[in-house]
Amino acid sequence: MRSMFRAGDFVAEQVDPVESEQIQPNGVDLTVAGVAEQIDPGRIGREGKEIGERQPVELAEVREDGPATYYLPEGGYVVEYAETIRVPEGHVGFVYPRSSLLRNSCMLNTAVWDAGYEGRGEGLLQVHHDVEIERGARIAQFVLAEANHDGTYDGAYQGERLDEFLPDA
Repeated sequence: MRSMFRAGDFVAEQVDPVESEQIQPNGVDLTVAGVAEQIDPGRIGREGKEIGERQPVELAEVREDGPATYYLPEGGYVVEYAETIRVPEGHVGFVYPRSSLLRNSCMLNTAVWDAGYEGRGEGLLQVHHDVEIERGARIAQFVLAEANHDGTYDGAYQGERLDEFLPDA
């Protein structure tokens, strides 16, 4: 019987940059590049969409001996992933929260990543109890499943955040 999901080594070929500790048996861990709060309303209509303005969350602590930390009280946040993802033809991508988020009363919501997508995506981080998260921490796992598809992704988010500067973790 053929497996629907691809092995972590295959997924790692579609992620950049990737360190060996990010490669899991069935996927690749994604890390935090930044965190933002939406401060203005967005709009989703039948003929288009508008993303509400966002404000970056300030780092709570900058330590000389380690990564900077975000202190996140209860609420909803947009977390930006540090890695560039490519979803090859014949596949569909999914992002799931790491169990450490769930064990800390947090949830990560994402959408389907269609064949042909390339970019540095983001997810909705729901914080149900205050938490500290270091920039560069592994919070999600990207997996690929083999899938039939009609065409490839060519939407508004193609190539998102590829030209943004990423601070050192």
